Amino acid sequence: MYIGRYLVVDADRMGYRVSSRSFPERRIIGGADGYQVVPTDAAEETTNPYVSYTCLRPVDGAIVGGNGSHVDTVAEKLARGYPPRDALTLALLAYDYEADAYHTPRIAAITDGEAMVGIVTDRRIQVEAVEAPTLVATYETTRPTTTDPLPSTASAIADALMTAPYEHAVCAVGAVTDGDRVDAATDED
Repeated sequence: MYIGRYLVVDADRMGYRVSSRSFPERRIIGGADGYQVVPTDAAEETTNPYVSYTCLRPVDGAIVGGNGSHVDTVAEKLARGYPPRDALTLALLAYDYEADAYHTPRIAAITDGEAMVGIVTDRRIQVEAVEAPTLVATYETTRPTTTDPLPSTASAIADALMTAPYEHAVCAVGAVTDGDRVDAATDED
């Protein structure tokens, strides 16, 4: 089954996977501002604004993740003291679903000892606290769905997402928060 890009979040860990039929030549790299999805050297040039973006960003011991440029806005709101619910809702409402042929939903999550997940589609916006490991995706599984627990390390989370039984795996990142510290790793680490 193809569910597109997806997040799995729990109280102290998160994973994000890029699955793509249209732009498979991508990878996730870490930098000062978190983790970005970028084209590989083998990728064809594109003007598509949805190919490169921040997908995971630590903020004062919390983890923010998602499938687009709204991740930076969520992180900035959280850093300025907004409650997680408000940071997610404001960013998802402002950015809306992607203006592509598929009306691709935007997904986002925050974990900081508690987990919150959000999605905006062409028909609804939903932001909610979750108490169990939860998956939300851009296609098919667009409602937060309870799933299996994530592994305990960042690299194991990224590896588990890459081997999950969903089609067109491209790259993944995992992160674990422990107080003020966030450990993150990609499937290439």
